Amino acid sequence: MEQRLYNKIYNVKEFYVALYKGLRTFKYMKRNKKNNQISSHFIERIMLAVTEVNGCEICSYAHTKIALEEGMSDKEIQMLLSGVTEEIPADEMTAIVFAQHYADMKGQPTEVAWNRVVNVYGLEKALGILGAIRTIMIGNIYGIPLSAFRSRMKGKKIEKTNLFYEIKMILSIIPLLPVAFIHSLISNVLNAPVIDFNAQQNAKLIG
Repeated sequence: MEQRLYNKIYNVKEFYVALYKGLRTFKYMKRNKKNNQISSHFIERIMLAVTEVNGCEICSYAHTKIALEEGMSDKEIQMLLSGVTEEIPADEMTAIVFAQHYADMKGQPTEVAWNRVVNVYGLEKALGILGAIRTIMIGNIYGIPLSAFRSRMKGKKIEKTNLFYEIKMILSIIPLLPVAFIHSLISNVLNAPVIDFNAQQNAKLIG
């Protein structure tokens, strides 16, 4: 079962938003892990599920290695990287489905989907799950152009991106990261909402 590559292509603006959101919620993932609310296996399942949706070659390789070192079976890893959720523990299913939804919506989930996660896990654990999702989203968005660039340099044909896009995305982290960090600090001080939603999808659900 081979990982589909470069399923989603993100622009610089989307990368900045992902950086900002990820910096705001990374602490929740760390705190949940430290307090044993979220296991390393759970985090890796989330990250593999998101990577399957986005199709990042580098992240797929890296997190497959981490998951194997954490004791996950090769079969389970390959199933997650193929979008199959049959062997996911029942108590993690809601989080995995939400992770896939979050990635599929490019970080703009529906409020209904988020409320489901909060209802199942409680707000604190839900924020930890969100932190894990957003952390791997950053990795995927940056890893996709980096993977494509590396493959291009090896002489492989890359159809979904071009060299200018890859270099632009790779270099964009230099100015974006410090700005996103300051932005996240200000938002934390002002107690800005940690998550926003896809207004169009919410309107459809309400309608």
